Amino acid sequence: MSGYLRRLADPYLDELFTGLPVVSVTGPRACGKTTSASRLAANVIHLDDPVVGGLFAASPDAALAEVTEPALLDEWQAVPSVLGAIKRTVDTSRDVGRFLLTGSADVGVTTPQWAGTGRVVDVPLFGLTQREILGRVDGRLFVDRLLDASLDVLTPGEPMSSAPTVVDYLRLALIGGFPDSILATSASIRRSWLEAYVAHLLQRDVFLLGGRPDQQRLAAYMTAIASNTASVIDTQTLCTAAGVTRVTAIRYQQTLQRLYILDLVPAWWTSRLSRLRQAPKRYVTDPALAAAVLGLDLDGVMRDVHVVGALLDTYVAAQLRGELAASQSRPRMHHLRDQSGRHEIDILLEYPAGRVVGLEVKVAGHVDLGDAKHLVWLKDQLGDDFVCGVVLHTGPGSYRLADRVFAVPISTIWA
Repeated sequence: MSGYLRRLADPYLDELFTGLPVVSVTGPRACGKTTSASRLAANVIHLDDPVVGGLFAASPDAALAEVTEPALLDEWQAVPSVLGAIKRTVDTSRDVGRFLLTGSADVGVTTPQWAGTGRVVDVPLFGLTQREILGRVDGRLFVDRLLDASLDVLTPGEPMSSAPTVVDYLRLALIGGFPDSILATSASIRRSWLEAYVAHLLQRDVFLLGGRPDQQRLAAYMTAIASNTASVIDTQTLCTAAGVTRVTAIRYQQTLQRLYILDLVPAWWTSRLSRLRQAPKRYVTDPALAAAVLGLDLDGVMRDVHVVGALLDTYVAAQLRGELAASQSRPRMHHLRDQSGRHEIDILLEYPAGRVVGLEVKVAGHVDLGDAKHLVWLKDQLGDDFVCGVVLHTGPGSYRLADRVFAVPISTIWA
């Protein structure tokens, strides 16, 4: 496919489709799902087209029987009854590589026609990572390199003189990972596209999930979420900020999760540590989207150090999220915070067999052992189960802070 930017998840998607009848690619609208999945399809059926969708809704089995395989059924949630037709034809023939599904709204678990359990494997796809944008998809992933616990494999290959600055990282965060945002020819065009994306999301996409939420209150809740991205914040605080009840806030949270715009990163727990908080950490899945919701450009972001930190944390989480499904080691992303607030770690990756890696994101050109004190504490608590800790900073240097604790630039993720 000419001009195609390969995705980190492509090999995983390709492998699944050669061994299963149906594979689903999930993620937010306009993140590149259709482009990635269409590489494997003989034809693409756009079910969000009123004419095409109408034909499938009227007679899904008959319409599906006329489709040349392998087929991509794009935006399947527009005609959820097509899942029943897929179930019936797959039950008849278990040949591999038959159907690809793409969807930008998770309606499966609330739809009576859902028949994917045990038949459909999901491949999550979010915005492009910096590694994908630079075309560096063939190297070993950062989340896999961390298991070496070696400064050698965590040191960027480029000269220190060309390392990004904090302003460079913020510019990347404000571009985000949506292909249309990346390809925008100016900052003003990009901002207009992102603002239109948010408006479309709140005014149309929410109705794919059923119900009719109050547009103004949902927008206020989205603003509260964007204002607190990369934060552990209780639901009542969000309720107060958005002016909604707790029941409404929970419903809005579920709506944004099901549109793949909000990610709740769970708290990490172990019986070896007491008094750990179990509240999730909320992330807008794309930092540029969070900035657009808040109406912030680079100058606006730079005026508030709290916003700078939250946006960089959100950006780092987005880079890691893009690696998780493609990783050979398959870690799960968590955060850690105790009830007293004395110890907290921005991101904790849990690998099989209980091994963990702690990551801290710091807005600083140089960090010292004090910036890694929570990582050192966790290492002392876990012993050999603690693989390593990394302080990701905005400066150029890579160096050891303590045993199995390192300081490296954020750009190490895609180096």
